[in-house]
Amino acid sequence: MERIVCLIIGYALGNFQTAYIYGKAHGVDIREMGSGNAGTTNTLRVFGPKAGLIVFLGDVLKCALAVTAARLLFHDSEIKYLLMLYGAAGAILGHNFPFYLKFRGGKGIAATAGLIAAFHPAFIPMGLIVFFSIFFTTHYVSLGSLLLYAGFLIQLVVMGQMGIFGLSGSALCELYALGAFLTVMAYVKHRTNIMRLLKGEERKTYLSKKNAL
Repeated sequence: MERIVCLIIGYALGNFQTAYIYGKAHGVDIREMGSGNAGTTNTLRVFGPKAGLIVFLGDVLKCALAVTAARLLFHDSEIKYLLMLYGAAGAILGHNFPFYLKFRGGKGIAATAGLIAAFHPAFIPMGLIVFFSIFFTTHYVSLGSLLLYAGFLIQLVVMGQMGIFGLSGSALCELYALGAFLTVMAYVKHRTNIMRLLKGEERKTYLSKKNAL
């Protein structure tokens, strides 16, 4: 029951579509602009850095709130970290597949940044180093995002095996399975980006418009 509660709370928060709302406030549907994705990168490309930052912070916050809500509701639970991950999973699913937008949302990377920020402090340095080292070296947001997820899953398993989450047996396996599910979903959502990366056709992203192609 606790898992369902966390999923529902997360999904409700995830349905706050920051990019879509921002676009509508400016008279457009962001899903009909640029790449068609309701996320930070497309907003950055369409509206500029300020809009991209607003959308990024909104998407980070909603997932961080989902994780925090699970922590507060079930702080005495032996499977607290598992429930926190369920809250994050709900938020990412809500972001990617919002019911009121015919399940056309984003790809969940900014929301995942909220998971990394709120789940455990040890994940924050890993996330910052992996994503920004890749992004500032290649300017491929997609590559940084994919490696961020891979790093998250690896660290989740390593820390789980170290006993940091206080889980064991089936609960620990469930944590790993849920982390793997989120990682696979991210890679599936980025499948076209992966194909473009392999072909050398992926579009680069710059924080400054004067450097954009």
